[in-house]
Amino acid sequence: MRKLLIILAFAGIATSTMAQDAEPVQKYSVATNSFWSNWFLQVGADWNAWYSSEEHGKDLASSPLKSFRSNPGVALAIGKWFTPGLGLRTKLQGIWGKTVYADAHGNPVGDNNKYWILNEQALFNLSNMLCGYNENRVWNFIPFAGAGIGRSMSHDTYAAGLSVGILNTFRLSRHVALNLEAGWNRMETDIDGGTGYSNGQRGWETHDNNLYAELGLTFNLGRATWDKVPDVDAIKALSQSQIDALNAQLNDANAENARLKELLANQKPAETPAAVKEFVQAPVSVFFNINKTNIASQKDLVNVESVAKYAKDNNTKLMVNGYADSATGKPAHNQWLSEERAKTVANELVKMGVSRDAITTKGNGGVDELSPISFNRRATVQVTE
Repeated sequence: MRKLLIILAFAGIATSTMAQDAEPVQKYSVATNSFWSNWFLQVGADWNAWYSSEEHGKDLASSPLKSFRSNPGVALAIGKWFTPGLGLRTKLQGIWGKTVYADAHGNPVGDNNKYWILNEQALFNLSNMLCGYNENRVWNFIPFAGAGIGRSMSHDTYAAGLSVGILNTFRLSRHVALNLEAGWNRMETDIDGGTGYSNGQRGWETHDNNLYAELGLTFNLGRATWDKVPDVDAIKALSQSQIDALNAQLNDANAENARLKELLANQKPAETPAAVKEFVQAPVSVFFNINKTNIASQKDLVNVESVAKYAKDNNTKLMVNGYADSATGKPAHNQWLSEERAKTVANELVKMGVSRDAITTKGNGGVDELSPISFNRRATVQVTE
């Protein structure tokens, strides 16, 4: 029996290794999820076989399918994965078992023994630990080991024990998997109601042993996947050109802010009509943000209102010139942008009461007349004689 178990264990490990090598996986670090994530519930049916300390020296058939030592059973477990490779579960299994011994004539006897075994087990997902986490992996190979307590309900006795085994899960969906499990519960001798063992027993025969094969389902409760850890190196390697572009936009914004502050600080109070006439003959500028046709600040319209008032009072005509900065955008786009900016300012003049017929607009395309660059994104209003 020991040789058979060793052969099966090595075969399972070798098969799993070949399967994982053939499967494409994505290796990356994962972040620890919250306590309420990655819980699971397992239900299953098993075929369990008992090897009792009572059968020492009787040379009974060791097949787990013999009726005097095997019965069906059921199992229920709840657990949690703390990492993709390490988890814990609490498992309850049992109901129908056998107390195995030989009668006075050496014939095998298996008395019914209703029992349960409760184990706390550590799970080791070798597929994730060795091959990297992959949420779409079909087959996961999971050895486990633990300890617990069992009770014979037929004989009202309790026993401590150890457990080991291999759990294979086959993904059906994100929240459901098929289980195929093989395990060994090594219990103290009174789990099956027997009287103990003699001094001649050693190793396997000194305890009651329960072997089982189980088929069942795993139900993942709530969140069942793991988040990828942010790639800090990739974040640090942000393109220097993008950083420079952001800095350039910030500098333009600071320059525009300084210009507006200076404009407000140097704004002159209303003077005599002659001074007003001299003022309105000089171009008045309205500024725009990069690639925009709407006026950046309504404060720029203060001087435009003075020009509009002068034009209405003196029945003069106005010329609106639009500009874009030649440092950005293609010439055709800059021409369109300058024309639209001129139209925007002309519409504001109409709102101020200037006749549309008294306004001429012109788009001058991209220019580099002023510094900083942002000052070239403008439209000017000027009185024409």
